[in-house]
Amino acid sequence: MAEHAILVVEDDSTVRELLKYRLGKHYDVRTATNGEEALSEVDEQIPDLIISDIMMPKMDGFALQSALQADKNTRVIPFIFLTARADESARQEGARTGVDDYITKPFDMEQLLSRVERLLERVEMFQSQLDAEIGRDFSNRLLPDEGPTVDGYDFRFHSEAHEQGGGDLFDWTETDDGTYFLTIGDVMGKGLRAKFYAYSFLSYVRGTLHTLLEESSSPAAVMASINTMLLEDEVLEDTFASFLLMHWDPRSHTLTYSNAGHCRPVLMTPEGAEIAEHSDLILGLEADASFADVSLDLTPGTALVAYTDGLMELPARDGSMLGEERVREVAFEAYGHDDPVDALLEAALERSPRDEFQDDILAIWLQREPA
Repeated sequence: MAEHAILVVEDDSTVRELLKYRLGKHYDVRTATNGEEALSEVDEQIPDLIISDIMMPKMDGFALQSALQADKNTRVIPFIFLTARADESARQEGARTGVDDYITKPFDMEQLLSRVERLLERVEMFQSQLDAEIGRDFSNRLLPDEGPTVDGYDFRFHSEAHEQGGGDLFDWTETDDGTYFLTIGDVMGKGLRAKFYAYSFLSYVRGTLHTLLEESSSPAAVMASINTMLLEDEVLEDTFASFLLMHWDPRSHTLTYSNAGHCRPVLMTPEGAEIAEHSDLILGLEADASFADVSLDLTPGTALVAYTDGLMELPARDGSMLGEERVREVAFEAYGHDDPVDALLEAALERSPRDEFQDDILAIWLQREPA
């Protein structure tokens, strides 16, 4: 299927069919014989570009453009006007109404094709810049400004949003008794759609935490409630997410977590690094899914690294992905560095032929200071 859709509005059947034939080699082309027919076509499918004659029966080109500009859903459709009128007044009227280009009949077909291509490229560039800006805004909303500060602990996190990345999210909440809930997730999908659902998902998680913490401090209980929400909420019912929810108690030096299909954390001591193996089913798949709590002792010097799949799925030099085992290796290499998160990411890129990550990256480092 053609990438772009073009609507040709022309009452001269010869010109109309010629445009449909030549443009149809590169684009999905639909036609209309006047402005009224064009509005009906736009109701069925909004085109990426309209090429319209000016002088037509029933509704001329200027009236068509005015009608489309009155609707917020169609006001930004690019216009190229074709007309036999070469006078300056017509050009000035087109300029006032926001015409993107103006070609006088008889026209050179190759010149028209070139102008169409350039105009669509410009629209694509604008849309990409807009998507990137919106994506960055969503990514910023999915992260806190800073992490918790706790005596005796070093807490760091790093996030790097990729233009076509997914819905990585991270948040933390301090409870009334001085403990912390850390939430890390990845909503399935790429681009703006995933980031939008991640933002909606995180908003629900925040509200759920505040409500449920009055009854329980169990990450697994919160996880079960969130899973039910994903299956029952009309907006989020088709959303699937991997999720890691951790309850950190600096007083007892323990961390209790529940993992719903998320990347498994790495636990490190001076003696070595190991994978925190437990993981349950991702959220949003089964109504009766059960989730378990797993507790870890944070002895002096112990560090925990949690991350999203953009790290694990980094292409490696052997053609495979970095994978869980090599993440464990680079995490242990970073252990003891002044900035262990930066050291971890640098070590990962050293194992890849790429000089940057291909997806959103989120990494969290929580370490109890040595005795």
